[in-house]
Amino acid sequence: MKKFFKILKLPLDPPEKKNRRKERLLLVLSGVLLGISFPPFPFPFQLLMFVGLIPLFIVIEKRDRLIAVNRAVYLTFFIVCLITLYWVGSWQETADPFLMISGVLLIFVNPVLFLIPSTLYYFARKYLNAAAAIFFMPFFWVAYEYAYMLTDLSFPWLTLGNGLSYFTYFIQAADIIGALGLSLVVVLINVLLYKAFHLRNQIKKAIIPKAAAVFIFGLMLAYGYFRINGYNISTEKIKVGIIQPDLDPWDKWASGGIDSMMKLYLDLSQKAVDGGAELLIWPETALPVYLFGGTYRSQVDELFSFIRQNNVYLLTGMPDVIFYDRDDPSIPSDAKSGNNDDFFYTTYNAILLLSPQTVNLQRYGKMKLVPFGERVPYVDVFPFLGDLIRWGVGITGWNVGKEKTIFTLPISNTNSDRDTLRINGLVCYESIYPAFVSEFINNGADLIVVVTNDSWYGKSSGPYQHKEIAVLRAIENRRTVIRAANGGVSCIINPLGITEVETELFTQTVFTADAVLQNEETFFTQNSLLVPIASSVISVWVFGIFLLKKIKAKFKL
Repeated sequence: MKKFFKILKLPLDPPEKKNRRKERLLLVLSGVLLGISFPPFPFPFQLLMFVGLIPLFIVIEKRDRLIAVNRAVYLTFFIVCLITLYWVGSWQETADPFLMISGVLLIFVNPVLFLIPSTLYYFARKYLNAAAAIFFMPFFWVAYEYAYMLTDLSFPWLTLGNGLSYFTYFIQAADIIGALGLSLVVVLINVLLYKAFHLRNQIKKAIIPKAAAVFIFGLMLAYGYFRINGYNISTEKIKVGIIQPDLDPWDKWASGGIDSMMKLYLDLSQKAVDGGAELLIWPETALPVYLFGGTYRSQVDELFSFIRQNNVYLLTGMPDVIFYDRDDPSIPSDAKSGNNDDFFYTTYNAILLLSPQTVNLQRYGKMKLVPFGERVPYVDVFPFLGDLIRWGVGITGWNVGKEKTIFTLPISNTNSDRDTLRINGLVCYESIYPAFVSEFINNGADLIVVVTNDSWYGKSSGPYQHKEIAVLRAIENRRTVIRAANGGVSCIINPLGITEVETELFTQTVFTADAVLQNEETFFTQNSLLVPIASSVISVWVFGIFLLKKIKAKFKL
């Protein structure tokens, strides 16, 4: 460590200073190009993603120490995070100060994770083939993106494939390779164009990587053109009503008590019913109470009375609590105790399906909880963390859902030949996980519904980015995606990833529309882990070679 700081203090001569400034400019340029290729920057800004890594590659291929490589990568992705994730802190007058702190920390901590592929690249360059090492980068990148999705600290918002949602023709191949496969293609094209640039003085040699990049790009576009123009959209549909109440997330009670909120939802729902809706969809935590916990009997009766009179189903985000007697053998291990262990209970950020035929509820508890927002990472391993970190935004309040519920309801619409509709309900942040969503589709879901509340973040990039990520889920699985958001963006995205209806942010509104029911299974749906697992195997192999050579050198084997 002392040696490291000593090196940092060494004076630089003028040529070195000039080169250092040039490199920093290249790194910042790379960060800006990548950052503005993500939504809400419109197309054709997405094209910048295919060259955004080139300035970074120019710098890191010249650096011969791991710390120098990683410093360069950190600077680039600090800029990327600053441009794309600035909104996480909310930065509104009413925002929780701890949310602001977490937003600042994310900007500084998230770039560290991008050092995983750069570190693997350094190992490949040093212990395999220096000239060929850069071609491993696409696999290292995808391995990092996938590994990040598996941890308790998971926040894979900046998966490169997520940034391409406006490039409709290019992303159609997601039904084969998924969002992570799109990331692989993006990095590969960057690598090929970088190689062409590197060989720019050797015209004949430069033609090969340049032609390969153009061929891959053209192939993706050709497939997209074929899919969009040759795709048969199902004639089976169901009319849904999406309710967007636009309640202040920081003070939902500002609009009045539970009765006032119930009236608002039912008035808006009546408009959807009058428009022919068979299924109503309310947003995440539509009512900020445990409505079915036993305290709000009159409101529950009013709600069931409404759906029975109108013969309509209701799918809603809602806080949910389940109680257990102390002798109940089914008490979950993470249940909380009440009244000196007289009973136990679990609470969930949930989705509930209410039917006009029965008072029995179909339930789904959110399984992917936002780190530091809904759950303290690794609290199962280190329980004391739950006591140390308690913020004013509901942290540590929710249990983790255990079952991948498929909501089922009978349908009688003449536009559909089926008699049962099967729905995959996702709560907010869960929609950013490709393989997780595909598991529900493999279990038979006909429709993807996302209930969310993005109003925490004001009129920032966050709500738009979140909505656009859902475009990838529609294409990957060729399913309609319906988003019901408290303050927007609520929308319907068809199986081609085309948004058919979309609301404005922070408007109180309701709309009815037909949702297409597609039932094909895509290659991605059936093989959602193929690209990430293959990339991970290659990455582990490279890391294994590094370890083996280090061990041999240490013990002089």
